[in-house]
Amino acid sequence: MSSLLLKDSSQEPAPQPSSLSETLHRLTHTYKSRLRETIKEKQIPLPITHIRALKGISRNPACTAHSIAQRMQRDKAQITRVLNELLKDGLIAKIDNPKDRRSQLLQLTSSGELIMAQLNAVEQQITAQMTCNLSEQDVAAFIRISNSINDNLSDQTLQSQPDNQSASTDPQV
Repeated sequence: MSSLLLKDSSQEPAPQPSSLSETLHRLTHTYKSRLRETIKEKQIPLPITHIRALKGISRNPACTAHSIAQRMQRDKAQITRVLNELLKDGLIAKIDNPKDRRSQLLQLTSSGELIMAQLNAVEQQITAQMTCNLSEQDVAAFIRISNSINDNLSDQTLQSQPDNQSASTDPQV
């Protein structure tokens, strides 16, 4: 009888979250932690903010500092500092914007593309681990539902902004 009381808790599955917000928090925390661990294991020497900026630049051929600041919802000074560090490290370059002489477009250098290839491999590895026991239909449903939830929250954010400013149409960072 005492053996029943002394169960090995290391073999018990983690308790399942009981609410949507708890599930989302747990998923977000676990995903970000795993990303950080894997990035560290792969010896990619960049903070997450720099990685997000690189991803934004790689996904948007018409990327500007302003569009990065909007997508990342950070102030211009913080984004300027991040972009200056990426420029200094030779990971991005500025080119003249043919549509607006007041701004410059950002693009990855060959070194930046190498880092992005490493980051894409990390994301693919983690995605494979996350979805290993899910069907393609499960993954598609998760993406559809997550996008719908995100749109619902974005719509609320837009409605509460002064002057009803709209969000950027740049690809997600």
